[in-house]
Amino acid sequence: MFRPSRFVLFTLILIALGLAACRPAAASAPTPTAPAAVADIAAHPGSGDEVAFTLVTGFAEGRMVFIGQGGAIDGRVNPDLHVPQGAHVTLTLVNGDGALHNLYIDELGVHSADLAGQGNRTEVTFVADRPGTFAYYCAIPGHRQAGMEGKLIITGSSAPAAENPSRQAAAPALATPQVAPADPQAVDIVRDPTDLPAPLPPRDPQKVVVNLETTEVSGRLADGTTYRYWTFNGKVPGPFLRVRVGDTVEVHLKNRADSLMAHSVDFHAVTGPGGGAVATQTQPGGETMFTFKALNPGLYVYHCATPMVAEHIANGMYGLILVEPEGGLPPVDREFYVMQGELYTAQPFGTSGHLSEDVNKLLAEQPEYFVFNGASLGLTSDAHQMHARVGETIRIFFGVGGPNFTSSFHVIGEIFDRVYDQASLTSAPLTNVQTTLVPPGGAAMVEFKVEVPGRYILVDHALSRLQRGLAGYLIVEGEPNPEIFSATPAAGGGH
Repeated sequence: MFRPSRFVLFTLILIALGLAACRPAAASAPTPTAPAAVADIAAHPGSGDEVAFTLVTGFAEGRMVFIGQGGAIDGRVNPDLHVPQGAHVTLTLVNGDGALHNLYIDELGVHSADLAGQGNRTEVTFVADRPGTFAYYCAIPGHRQAGMEGKLIITGSSAPAAENPSRQAAAPALATPQVAPADPQAVDIVRDPTDLPAPLPPRDPQKVVVNLETTEVSGRLADGTTYRYWTFNGKVPGPFLRVRVGDTVEVHLKNRADSLMAHSVDFHAVTGPGGGAVATQTQPGGETMFTFKALNPGLYVYHCATPMVAEHIANGMYGLILVEPEGGLPPVDREFYVMQGELYTAQPFGTSGHLSEDVNKLLAEQPEYFVFNGASLGLTSDAHQMHARVGETIRIFFGVGGPNFTSSFHVIGEIFDRVYDQASLTSAPLTNVQTTLVPPGGAAMVEFKVEVPGRYILVDHALSRLQRGLAGYLIVEGEPNPEIFSATPAAGGGH
């Protein structure tokens, strides 16, 4: 059941982000206006007459919404639809933003077809056979919570009316849908931790062009398990971006034409409304652009900021941008890129097959999976383990996409020589740190010298999460160093 308090909080957060300044809905959608002060916004024909409404999907007030088109509801956001009992009602849904939508009224058995493609439309017809107030909403996961809900108000007596043909045709609800087989075409979505640009050479500020493409892909979550991820550039996390303080950054965001959702990007490194999200609400097949000046050095998260924001982040839409300080960073031997996230699947952890998302678990903050770089145990495979040599200094750029859980980042068997807490690169680093806290939407830069060969495990020291897929391996090769560590491995030796 939808909770108004959650909705109010969610709306305030989006408005704070600046999404209320978002570009207007697609041209096919009417310009939203303020809600009517009088609830009665539709004529009341007599019983048995025909009543029709048109609703266009779009963005308004920092939310995904239905916008009334034509007549008394024209331009109204999630308008109240008033009809008399016994009326024959036709609801036309027009896709105004290109994302996937539908229209449901559960109590009346009204369920439209899913509708994709800007400008396309679908209709549902039914008899308003009993009085009451009924919610109409979009049933695509996350859309109702993002704001796509209004009221159908049927007025009249409670006397029996004609049987509702739409309810007669409604299929019985299934308690739990079966798990589809794992997708054999699923791809590796894990961003390799070595996939990041080299340190920048000494130079003056310049223009840097960043190209991002949002893609929705079937990816390998675990052995025998696949999931539909939403990504930047086909991997989780998105590409590691590297600029210098003072640079002017030109961001191009494309949303691939086969996407079912609108997407955007919010850079925490941006000084400006929505971190860029106000300029990049991008429909499938569309492209947007904005520029910003990198004023503050640091390591910053970027993420999708299209409602419902938490859903887009949970499905994989986050990454890091490094704004190097003047003079750059001290040299190290190896750099790695690691981000932590959560996945909220309808099926329990460890289920084989093609899993689906569960928005109710997301809102309740009950993830089934915790992941580094997108997949369960994704950084423990031979393909994505990290490697170093004894005597080398390691730097890890670590961030938390979340969307909900703080990480107690720790490397088992190592001590961080330096921690740039909260990714503040101009403050003196903390030294000799065992574990560092990184919140959702936050980052840290850690450095340490590896002095003993062996396998070192990256974890969140909230160690129950290890049992839900959260681990990565750093393999250090080289000569033993018995002055620092000498031992004979025991059978079943823990880590």
